[in-house]
Amino acid sequence: MTDAPNGRVLLNFENNVATMTLNDPSVLNPFGVKLRKDIDWAMEKIEASDARCLTITGAGRAFSSGANLNDKDAPPRDRAAEARGEVKSSLETWYNPFFLRLRDLKMPILTAINGIAAGVGMSLALAGDIRIAARSASFLQAFARIGLVPDGGSSYTLPRLIGLARAMEMSMLAERLPAEKALEWGLINRVVDDAEFPAAVREMGQRLADGPMSLALIRKMYWASPDNTYEQQLALEAKLQTSAGMSEDHTEGVTAFREKRRTNFKGR
Repeated sequence: MTDAPNGRVLLNFENNVATMTLNDPSVLNPFGVKLRKDIDWAMEKIEASDARCLTITGAGRAFSSGANLNDKDAPPRDRAAEARGEVKSSLETWYNPFFLRLRDLKMPILTAINGIAAGVGMSLALAGDIRIAARSASFLQAFARIGLVPDGGSSYTLPRLIGLARAMEMSMLAERLPAEKALEWGLINRVVDDAEFPAAVREMGQRLADGPMSLALIRKMYWASPDNTYEQQLALEAKLQTSAGMSEDHTEGVTAFREKRRTNFKGR
């Protein structure tokens, strides 16, 4: 386990799984300036590594409470200049590039939601390709509570995951959604009892890391799908299938099938 320069992120590499833990538990892991800088540090190391899965979770009793509204390290905002377009907002300079960076990551992302995921913290939870929540976890589109609109890409992902009506309800009423209801709505993939949660996260992260290189192509395919026509998606399938079909992992998969043994994918 390696601490980031500001100690707001813990980064661990084990068995091809990179685990990034948001680490400001006394205030529920909010996105302050130091945390954002540490995330950039961690992302550089993850992108340069041989990891085949990224797990994102939070330290303590929360995944992330969202933006840090009491961040003493934040520079003063010139809202008038932002409104005139003379300076860029933090969404333009950091949050949006970060979420695009996650989208383009060449490995599966597992988000392990261990407590409250609120505001942009919920947006981060939704960035996972597979989303596992502890039974005590919950989700909150908190933006309307402070007179803001959803960000971090949640206005894109939410209606596609749970439908427009439920996305509107979550965003306008800003009510906490328990993990069980989130599973029922299709917001997450699995709910695990709190005592079993760490083991379940490790098992799923390892399963993804042990998978073929085509998992990275699958996530690329599904990210493109909502905005593609049927014809465009067929063309993308053909292109990515060609890449997958030329991989060592495809050869291994076919060989293992014929030899009636377990696969040993190498991620290439």
